[in-house]
Amino acid sequence: MAIQTIPTQPITGQRPGTSGLRKKVSTFLQPLYLENFVQALFDVLNHTTPDGQGLAGQTLVLGGDGRYHNRAAVQTILRLAAANGVARVLLGQGGILSTPAVSAVIRRHKAFGGIVLSASHNPGGPEGDFGIKYNAGNGGPANETLTQAVYARTLTISAIRTTDTPDIGMNQLGTQQVEQMQVEVIDPVADYAAVMRELFDFELIRSMFKNGFTMRMDTMWAVGGPYAKAILEGELGAPAGTVVNGEPLEDFGGLHPDPNPVNAEELIAHMRGAASPDFGAATDGDADRNMVVGRDFVVSPSDSLAVMTARATQIPGYHAGLAGVARSMPTSAAVDRVAKALGIECFETPTGWKFFGNLLDAGRVTLCGEESYGTGSDHVREKDGLWAVLFWLNLQGATGRSVESLVREHWQTYGRNIYSRHDYEGIPVDVANALMADLRAALPGLQGQYFGKRHIVTADDFSYTDPVDHSVSSGQGVRLIFNDGARVVFRLSGTGTEGATLRLYLERYESDTTLQDGPVQYALAELVALADAVAGIRARTGMAIPTVMT
Repeated sequence: MAIQTIPTQPITGQRPGTSGLRKKVSTFLQPLYLENFVQALFDVLNHTTPDGQGLAGQTLVLGGDGRYHNRAAVQTILRLAAANGVARVLLGQGGILSTPAVSAVIRRHKAFGGIVLSASHNPGGPEGDFGIKYNAGNGGPANETLTQAVYARTLTISAIRTTDTPDIGMNQLGTQQVEQMQVEVIDPVADYAAVMRELFDFELIRSMFKNGFTMRMDTMWAVGGPYAKAILEGELGAPAGTVVNGEPLEDFGGLHPDPNPVNAEELIAHMRGAASPDFGAATDGDADRNMVVGRDFVVSPSDSLAVMTARATQIPGYHAGLAGVARSMPTSAAVDRVAKALGIECFETPTGWKFFGNLLDAGRVTLCGEESYGTGSDHVREKDGLWAVLFWLNLQGATGRSVESLVREHWQTYGRNIYSRHDYEGIPVDVANALMADLRAALPGLQGQYFGKRHIVTADDFSYTDPVDHSVSSGQGVRLIFNDGARVVFRLSGTGTEGATLRLYLERYESDTTLQDGPVQYALAELVALADAVAGIRARTGMAIPTVMT
């Protein structure tokens, strides 16, 4: 067996998005496509470490969500790692590690970093999507400086270093060798479960299930299944069958593993009526997103973050209070109101979990969240689906309140930020780019403009200056903010693999408790019409209605 140097040439289009490099499986199956990107990553890591040591003698964590091509990609990456000086790899059994578990393993084992193989909530299977991203030593996604350096390297790469070693066995726990590199196959749940025990009152949750509390946890045939089964059913005593769709499948059973009311319709239907379980929840493809559901009651991600912030001290891991909170710019301002009442900082960042990393590392925030069904805390450096579910379980046990009553009481106290996201998927890229360019050009004229009783007080293209390292991220989405606090936000998604997705975020505040319970889309209809008048969405895209409304 020997290390080999294989000539290659740059492959276009390997610029990472908000969550790494995501493309169709067919793209990743092109000769040397994965190898080029991973070698570019290793080249950058070998030349940018402060001590100059690079990857020599270092430990990396490796695993993914089990989607199609996961197992083959693991073998490829192990050979490249061995040839590029990595001393040790902690590999999830079967090539499996949820995204939050990768972060937990990196942090608990003080690893140099980790590679996550996932396209998150995107569909799987041979016709679906695949993805790869690098997480740094803090457990969080690589910052923009590193990802841009990797992309730049993909444009100049000329050789790949690999080995001709045979595939390793991924299913048996223990240590194996690839050249001089140790590969330790680890229990994918153990480190993650240990972190959860430190945060939540497991005895209280056990007593809930023992006393008849019922739950339905839908892991959508994705990687969250083993974690939910081991912790909810195995450790906390939830009845067998509480976790459904719990086996990770390469094609997610044909489901679109995105936990929202549209794609998790089976769960939503199951939670209707008096005979439904007390609590419902779902996680996505790589188990970093979550949806929380009560009986006939779906909690929006923005409301979930706000309630968790308001009630955090009732959870053991957060009983001392929060340093601060952060939300992505498109997420509703519901949590801002809570932060103001608590007297803590609230940060508004661009979309992408990497923007929370500096704030978490600096101790400026404890909880953070995004409108796309992602919430998390300083226990790891990723959003964390099962953590959020355990938080809501613990909260129900600590208060004796249902999901719905907790949210309604929150609205009574803080008012309701009525909120929705409309996705227009599969738009031709040139059409989507032209729409956003024209919006940006129109911003000066929109400032101060009246639309009925409302007028725009802020019309801008969101820019963020990181308060820790002072880096600037511009062009993060067009915001229209009105005098009554209503907001309309336009942004192109960075997580798709086909065409472009225009995301329209709509929000208005309602303090009158008698008006908080109407249909969301009806309450936001004026803003929808306003957004179309400003951007010409229907005329430009040819789409009369959004693909998805959440």
